[in-house]
Amino acid sequence: MVCAQEAHAQLDLDRVLLVPVAVPPHKELREEPGAQRRLALCRAAVEGDERFAVSGIDVDRGGPSYTVDTLTALHAQHPESDLTFIAGGDMARSLSTWHQPERVLALAAFAVAERESVGRADILEALSDVRGAGRLCFFDMPRVDVSSSMIRRRVAEGRPVRYLVPDAVADAIEEQGLYRSPVEAA
Repeated sequence: MVCAQEAHAQLDLDRVLLVPVAVPPHKELREEPGAQRRLALCRAAVEGDERFAVSGIDVDRGGPSYTVDTLTALHAQHPESDLTFIAGGDMARSLSTWHQPERVLALAAFAVAERESVGRADILEALSDVRGAGRLCFFDMPRVDVSSSMIRRRVAEGRPVRYLVPDAVADAIEEQGLYRSPVEAA
């Protein structure tokens, strides 16, 4: 949520849309609560904040969620909108290995949250052969060492996650007993 907030403010975006995947194509999650529950958690996270919205477009479509398919569908639904895809530096650096990366860059600007571990120069070098990489823009991300795998691990260990996630998300995780089994490091 910090990343979404910073992108909204620094890139002057109208709204940041969270789109949980139906099935992550490159990462298998153990003890995964399911797409519908993840969708509900996203909705709980943004409730009452007009800067953010949630789309179930990937969940409704089902199957592996490739960014190019999501952006194509969003563009078809909102052809008048200029789309910006937001990613962390580690994901941005791997863009050349994504499914149809040049089409991704044709469909949306690509906003990269700069982090200490992956700098702008590293990302630009890694993407130097990808047509459309000129559509990358960067924004500052405060150092917040919180990840989804860390949250799942803390829950599995019985440790608190309040203040690491929105209160409504912490409440939903607790009430629904999500992520109680051990989680692999991601």
